[in-house]
Amino acid sequence: MIEMMNVTKTYSNVVNALNNIDVIIEKGEFVYIVGPSGAGKSTFIKMIYREEKPTSGTILIHGSDITNLKENRVPYLRRKIGVVFQDFKLLPKLSVFENIAFALEVIEEPRDIIRKRVMEVLDVVNLKNKARFLPQELSGGEQQRVSIARAIVNDPRVVIADEPTGNLDPDTSWEVMATLEDINRHGTTILMATHNREIVNTVKKRVIAIESGRIVRDELRGGYGYER
Repeated sequence: MIEMMNVTKTYSNVVNALNNIDVIIEKGEFVYIVGPSGAGKSTFIKMIYREEKPTSGTILIHGSDITNLKENRVPYLRRKIGVVFQDFKLLPKLSVFENIAFALEVIEEPRDIIRKRVMEVLDVVNLKNKARFLPQELSGGEQQRVSIARAIVNDPRVVIADEPTGNLDPDTSWEVMATLEDINRHGTTILMATHNREIVNTVKKRVIAIESGRIVRDELRGGYGYER
């Protein structure tokens, strides 16, 4: 479960990116985070994996208060949270296998476990046949699926997808969406920040809309609600 209580984030230029946010996201939910550009969506999701810290308020992740988490404990929090970025953030000189394995190598998992787990997640994203390819040898959709595989290789409780279809064509976007839905069906909580109106309106999930740093709408099986 993720819970934010009276969370405010004010940057040094006195701009309130978030203002008194109160929200609960239950284990296993799939939630879209929508709203205009600059509304506070990115700040909202960065709070969850401690890329940003709130100016005030409390954030609980599965019952643990991460608000004042010591910096040396942040990597341990992030082992439980997978993040998928719009621009993939793959290491260009490493193969698909090596990109995913890296997430396990940094926590010093044994080699046999790394190999087994990497091949398992490549199977989940239907890319076992591309394990030795370099990122530049893949399509955009395949690169994003590698990014998803890397995000789930530690078996996280939560996956945060920040505009995961933003750089993809419509057909490829649906492939990535199907992969995220499959992961969610196996019990992983998914938070997806998106401007993809068609996906939100077609694949009905909970929608949290943020405008000017405030939650203005929170609907089960909601719609996108914006023209663009």
